Parts: sequence; structure tokens; C-alpha cells
Amino acid sequence: MNVVTNPQVKLLAQGKSFMAKEMAANAGVLMPKHVSTEESILVIQKGKCVIHLEDSAQILNQGDVFIVPANEKHQIETKEDFKAVHVMPNGIEFEFFK
Repeated sequence: MNVVTNPQVKLLAQGKSFMAKEMAANAGVLMPKHVSTEESILVIQKGKCVIHLEDSAQILNQGDVFIVPANEKHQIETKEDFKAVHVMPNGIEFEFFK
């Protein structure tokens, strides 16, 4: 079983409406389960992960783009060393779960 670990996060850019953050984690990491108030976009730059949603799971590889739905619990599990750009509205709020 994977240990829940926070990814490394770096702000890349921020405008009036949106921000872009880089997320990185080693292979075998389970990031914290959470829900967000707004949709966001995840662009996989390196590696492979599985995003676990409430009723499904999606495998994402380098070059894939995924729209993360608002108000749906989700969790990322890295299968390889991982790096992604996460684009989101500035007003987004997150709630984390154990």
C-alpha cells in the first residue's frame, strides 16, 4: 500500500483569472485525496499516473491532458516519476480527506 505523500508544487505563472502550478512526485506516491470547487486542467509532462475518481480511474501518460471535474473526490497515484502542469482558476478551493 502506498503512503499518502504531498507532491512538490511550484507556481509557474499567475494571471488575473488563472494560475499554473508544476506538480512533481516520485514513482509509487499516492497524493492526498481531495475535492475542488472548480474544474482544472492537468497536463502530464513526464511519467505515468492513475487518477482515481469516485466511480472510475483514468491512466494518464506523458503528453495526456485531463479535465479534473469540480466537486468530485479524486486522488493521483504515480506509477513512474511524475511531473505535470496543473492549470486552475485563481479562486479555486480545495478540501482534503484522509
